[in-house]
Amino acid sequence: MGKTLDNVYKHQSLVYKYFLYFVSVALIVFFFPKGGKFKYEFQKGKPWQYENLYAPIDFSIKKSKEEVEQEQNALRTNKTEYYIFDASVVSNVREAVENGTNTLLSASDLSNVQRQRLMNLSQEIVDQVYQIGVFQNLPGSTSVLVLRDNEAQPVAPVNFLDIAAAQQKVSELLRLTGNNNASLIEGLIQRNLRPNLAFDEALTESALSDELSKISFTRGEVAQGKLIIAKGEIVEAEDFKVLSSLKDEYESELWSGNNYYFILLGYTILVALVLVMLFLFLKRYRYEIYRNNNKVTFIFFNILLMVLATTLMVKHYEDYVYVVPLCILPLVLKNFFDARLGLFAHVLTVLILGFVVPNSFEYIFLQIIAGIVTILTASELYKRANLFISVGQITLIYIIGYFAFHAIHEGSLENIEWILFGVFVLNGLLTLFAQPLIYMFEKLFGLVSDVSLLELSDTNSKLLKELSDKAPGTFHHSLQVANLAEAAANEIGANAMMVRVGALYHDIGKMENPTYFTENQITSVNPHDDLPPKESAKIIIDHVINGIEIARKNNIPDRIIDFIRTHHGTTLVYYFFKKQQEIDPEVDEANFRYPGPIPFSKETAILMMSDAVEAASKSLKNPTFTVIDEFVEKIVKGQMQANQFLNANITLKEIEMVKKVLKQKLTNIYHLRVEYPE
Repeated sequence: MGKTLDNVYKHQSLVYKYFLYFVSVALIVFFFPKGGKFKYEFQKGKPWQYENLYAPIDFSIKKSKEEVEQEQNALRTNKTEYYIFDASVVSNVREAVENGTNTLLSASDLSNVQRQRLMNLSQEIVDQVYQIGVFQNLPGSTSVLVLRDNEAQPVAPVNFLDIAAAQQKVSELLRLTGNNNASLIEGLIQRNLRPNLAFDEALTESALSDELSKISFTRGEVAQGKLIIAKGEIVEAEDFKVLSSLKDEYESELWSGNNYYFILLGYTILVALVLVMLFLFLKRYRYEIYRNNNKVTFIFFNILLMVLATTLMVKHYEDYVYVVPLCILPLVLKNFFDARLGLFAHVLTVLILGFVVPNSFEYIFLQIIAGIVTILTASELYKRANLFISVGQITLIYIIGYFAFHAIHEGSLENIEWILFGVFVLNGLLTLFAQPLIYMFEKLFGLVSDVSLLELSDTNSKLLKELSDKAPGTFHHSLQVANLAEAAANEIGANAMMVRVGALYHDIGKMENPTYFTENQITSVNPHDDLPPKESAKIIIDHVINGIEIARKNNIPDRIIDFIRTHHGTTLVYYFFKKQQEIDPEVDEANFRYPGPIPFSKETAILMMSDAVEAASKSLKNPTFTVIDEFVEKIVKGQMQANQFLNANITLKEIEMVKKVLKQKLTNIYHLRVEYPE
C-alpha cells in the first residue's frame, strides 16, 4: 500500500495531466449542442454540391420562425374580444328615463294621450339602443362577441356604440318616428345613457391562447424516397426550407435512444484525438511547458474558454458565431509562450469547433487564416499601437475572406449580408480585450507577460530605486549585465526582455550587506579583511538567498526570481576557498559553493555568462582584443567544465554566439580601436 502511494506521489504530475485531459474532453463534449451532425452543408442561393438527395425518411416541412411569428401576430391583431352584457345597467337606464319623462311631461301642456305616447317612445328608444349594447371604449378588434344570457353573440363593427355614438343614434331614431314632440325627451334619454358592455380580459386572453396553441408549425409532408434536390441545383427559398426541415428531423432523431451513446462516443473520440495532439506537441517540442502543470492548465483553460463561448453562440445566436473573438487565443498564448505554440493551439481549437459551427469549411478556413495573421502581426503587445494594428489586420482578413467565399458561391457581389461586416468589426473590438485578459491571467496563473516585464524594467521602480541608493555599484553592474545579456539573447533568439529584467534584479540581495561587495567599496578598507574566509564566503553566498527573500516580499514574479536563484549556479567562491585552503588544507568545499540550482533555460544561462564576464572584466588592467578574447573564453570554459549548462537547453553553437557578443560588447565598453600596422 505504502509503495503504491509512493508511486502515485512520484507520478502526481502525470496523474494531474491525465485528470486535466479527461476533464477537458468531458467538458468540451458537454458544451457541444445536443444533436447529431447533418451530413450536408448548404446555404440559400448557393448550388447543391452533392449527389441527388432523396428523402431518407418521412418528415414534415417546418415553417420558418418568421412564418410562425407572422401567423401569431395576425391572430393577436385580429383576436376576438369578449364583452359581458350588464342587464342591470339597462334596467337602471330604463328606470331613470321613465322617472325623468314623468317629471318632464307632468309640467307640460300635452294631453294624456300624447304623454303616454312619449312615455312608450322613450322606452322603445332605450330598448333599441341597448339591443346590442353600449361600449365603455370602442373595441380594437373587428371580431367581437358579447356574452348575454350564457350565449356569445357576434357584433358587427357597424353596430359598435360608445356613449357618443349611442346619443347620436337616439337623435336619429327619434327623428325617424315623425313625432313632433320627440325633441322633448331627446336630451333626457341622452343624459341617462350608460355603457353596459364590459371588456372581459381574462376570457379574451384565454381564447387567444387557445388559438395560438392551434397554430401548426409544419406545412405539408415529404414522403420517403422523394427527390428533394438535384446535384448542381440552386438552393432556392423553398428548397432551403425543406432541407432545413430534413436537417432538424435528422438531428433530432439521431439524438435519441442508442444513437445518443454512439454520437457521444464519436464526439469524445474526435475531441480526445485533438487534445492528445496538443499533449504530444508539448511533450515533444515544449517539454519545459509540459513539465509545468500550471502552464498546461493555463493552455487548456484558454482552449475551453474559447470552445464554451463559441458553442454558446452557436446554440443561441448561430448567425453571429463570428462575434466570438477566437484570435484572442493565439494572441494570449504567443504573449506568454511563443508563436508556434499559439498557432498550434489555435488550429486545434478551430478543428474542435468545426464539429458544431454552421458552414464548417468556411469557418475553419477563415479562423485559421486569421490565426496565422495574428501570429505574424502581433508582436511587442506592450506597445499599444501594435495591438490596434494587429486587430485591424485580423478584421480586414475576415472581410476579405468573406468576400472571396461569397464571390465563389454567388458568382457576383449581390445578396451580400452587410450585417456580417458589423459582426467582423465587433469581433475586432472584442479582440482588443486581450490586453486586460492578459493582466487577469498573470494574476490568476502567476505568469509573466511582456507588459509586466516592461514595468519591471523601469529603473525608477521602488526596488531598483532602493538598489541604486543602497548599493550604487551593484546597480551599475546590473545595468551593464542587462545590456550584455540582452544583446546575447537577441543574437540566439532567446527572450531578450526576460533576460534584461532578470539581469536588473539578479543581485538585489547585495542590498543587505552592500559594502562586502567590491563594486560598492568606495574606500580602500575591505570589511572582509577582518573576517575569516569561511564567514566571508557565507556573506557572499547569502546574497542569493537574501535576493530571493527580497524579491518575494516585493511580489517579483517567480520567473524573475529564477534568475536570482541560478545566476551563480553551483559554482565555487574561489577566492575565499583558496584563502581558507591556505589556513586549512582539509577545507570542506561545500561551505564555499553556491546552493544552486544550475541554470535551466537559455535565458538563465546567458545571465550566468554575462554576469561572470562583466564582474571579472573590472580586473582587466590593459585590455586588448586578444586579452578580452582569452578572458571571455576562460570564464565561459570554466563554467562549462563545472557542468553549469547541463540543464539549460543551450547548444554549443549558441554558447559560441553568446561569447562573440560578449567580446564585441566588452570591446565597445573599453573603447578599443583597431590596431593599425606601422
